[in-house]
Amino acid sequence: MLARIIQFALTQRLLVLLSVLLLIGGGWQAFRNTPIDAFPDVSTTQVKIIVKAPGMTPEEVETRITAPIEVEMLGIPRQAMLRSVAKYALTDITVDFAEGTDIYWARQQVSERLNAIWADLPSDISGGIAPMTTPLGEMFMFTIEGGDLDTMQRRELLDWVIRPALRGVAGVADVNALGGHVRSFEVVPDNARLTARGISLMQLREALERNNRNDGAGRLNDGEESLLVRTEGSIRTLDDVAQIVVKADPAQPVRIGDVADVRVGALTRYGAVTHDGRGEIVEGLVLGLRGANARDVVRGVRAKLDELAPALPPGVETRVFYDRGNLVERAVGTVSKALAEAIVLVLILLVLFLGDLRAALTVALILPLAALATFILMNAFGLSANLMSLGGLAIAIGMLVDAAVVVVENVVTTLAHHGEKAKLPRLHLIYRAVREVAVPVTAGILIIVIVFLPLLTLQGLEGKLFVPVALTIVFALTASLLLSLTIIP
Repeated sequence: MLARIIQFALTQRLLVLLSVLLLIGGGWQAFRNTPIDAFPDVSTTQVKIIVKAPGMTPEEVETRITAPIEVEMLGIPRQAMLRSVAKYALTDITVDFAEGTDIYWARQQVSERLNAIWADLPSDISGGIAPMTTPLGEMFMFTIEGGDLDTMQRRELLDWVIRPALRGVAGVADVNALGGHVRSFEVVPDNARLTARGISLMQLREALERNNRNDGAGRLNDGEESLLVRTEGSIRTLDDVAQIVVKADPAQPVRIGDVADVRVGALTRYGAVTHDGRGEIVEGLVLGLRGANARDVVRGVRAKLDELAPALPPGVETRVFYDRGNLVERAVGTVSKALAEAIVLVLILLVLFLGDLRAALTVALILPLAALATFILMNAFGLSANLMSLGGLAIAIGMLVDAAVVVVENVVTTLAHHGEKAKLPRLHLIYRAVREVAVPVTAGILIIVIVFLPLLTLQGLEGKLFVPVALTIVFALTASLLLSLTIIP
């Protein structure tokens, strides 16, 4: 079989050269399409449920919310683990699934179970399934600085202008707003005035809930026209809150402003964000979608921020302090540097030991071609380019030229000893030289490949870390062997 491959490569030289051009084009396209990240995704297939319960203690949260949801989640197919954390006014429930479970199927199963029990939970809770991201999904962080805005105004700018725009970027799962004060309307009841008017706190609350909405009142026909009638009751200003009627007294209606103080306040905060110890700031945290290309996500976020810059208030700017793209560029740069250094060293050593620049260039050609073939296989098998997989390629660079060096050295030696005296054609001499070393070269490469095969059986965290390394090395060595038996001759 090896002899036929060598014979085909020598007799169909034009076809082989065209295949090399296709390999270069396909490899470059695969490199551009391969998801690139700084770290491998070591997280399992998991679905998180985050529920907020204002005012509840951890014990109440666990009893009234966490426990019922956990019971409902039991029995989901392919479920591997169920864990939860109950805190003050918050519960975080994580459902882990077996390896290989489709994330969209898993989220659908959890969503169906959660919807089935939601009506039985306390009415004042909020939340649901968390965005489809991973613990390593934090890709971009920035702060809002400059201008004359206070922390409340900066938080409004982030919540209502920047965050909705960034959520529309491809590959962004969510944008978390951290720090600052969230503006709200506060109603502070006066117990003395409530008692004097005979109004309870429950009546005050119900009045606020009833009068903060717009309703439709049907339509009126006016000839050929139809007039839509609607009532506008949504709260927009402090005066709207103060004018809400709590008790319809025939003599004089009792309004919110008569029994309570209405003012602008902020929601209860559970933390703050500081910058270098110089006071509070407002931060935006971009979470990437599971499996998204980190480099493309970061580029899209940067482009959107540049697009929003002219629309920001005078003097206000977004300042980036964490960018996953920098780590990605370093990871790619490490492999590129190693590849370039290996090519230079191979050229120098081959010229010194073989004394033939042409042979040295031929061997060095294997390195970029094998790397491009590796990216094609990585893309086909769904591997991402990260520090582990690219590190495997960097490790394999020194082994990629093993087969090529043996083949080239034997061809050069055969031509030098028999080329001038032999009556055989030059191509036949090359064929004989390559065929002589084809079996030992193949055996040597296969031995190296077999060494890495046990790594492919690893499961869990170890498998996510080392399987990409082993696959990358196997892909690169296999490609180098085929190229050595076809391109080199």
